[in-house]
Amino acid sequence: MIRSVVFDVGETLLDDTSEWGRWADWIGVPRHTFSAVMGAVVWGGRDNGETFEYFRPGFDLPAERQRREEAGCGESISETDLYPDVRSALAALREAGYWVGVSGNQSARTGELLRALDLPVDAVMVSGELGLIKPSRAYFDWLAGWAPGERDEILYVGDHRDFDVIPARAQGFRAALVRRGPWGHLWAGEEEVKRTADWVLGSLTELPALLGPLLGPREPAGPEPVPHG
Repeated sequence: MIRSVVFDVGETLLDDTSEWGRWADWIGVPRHTFSAVMGAVVWGGRDNGETFEYFRPGFDLPAERQRREEAGCGESISETDLYPDVRSALAALREAGYWVGVSGNQSARTGELLRALDLPVDAVMVSGELGLIKPSRAYFDWLAGWAPGERDEILYVGDHRDFDVIPARAQGFRAALVRRGPWGHLWAGEEEVKRTADWVLGSLTELPALLGPLLGPREPAGPEPVPHG
């Protein structure tokens, strides 16, 4: 039985198109060129941050992110960046009795912006606030103490095979892959994903019907961690 559902952020709840476009503008690369190179990086199974290396060898992502902030061109998230099914799916899960959380590999600034959207969730906590990142064992150990329920009662939903589905299952959680964004589309039909994921979703709105209503009271979350740094 599932008691908690935790969602990744980028390309699970948020369409990252606008943010990657702003990065392309920042480093002075045409958006379609940046997108094409990122596609090659994704196809090679590498981290998307490696895209910058093709344009600026030695690229320091945290330092450049800070420069963007100081220049007034920092991270920005609006309602239009949410995938259309997000609010309805999250609300339906909460109404069905599930504890709903949001946690992924994002900056502390993104955590602030997500909270400002006032999503229908119980809690938001991202890697930049924790000092822990997926797919580390430490991250999933923290997740086990944050979301209510035993590990096999916590469902982690994401778009990435190597950061979401495989490590979540390896650490004893349930896992679902959503087929969107470059990674979700690339891996949705892969045999390893089909063997490992509990579900491969075309939309988040499929989840409430798949899980059904939760029997029993909603449980409280574990204690909030002290933000890193």
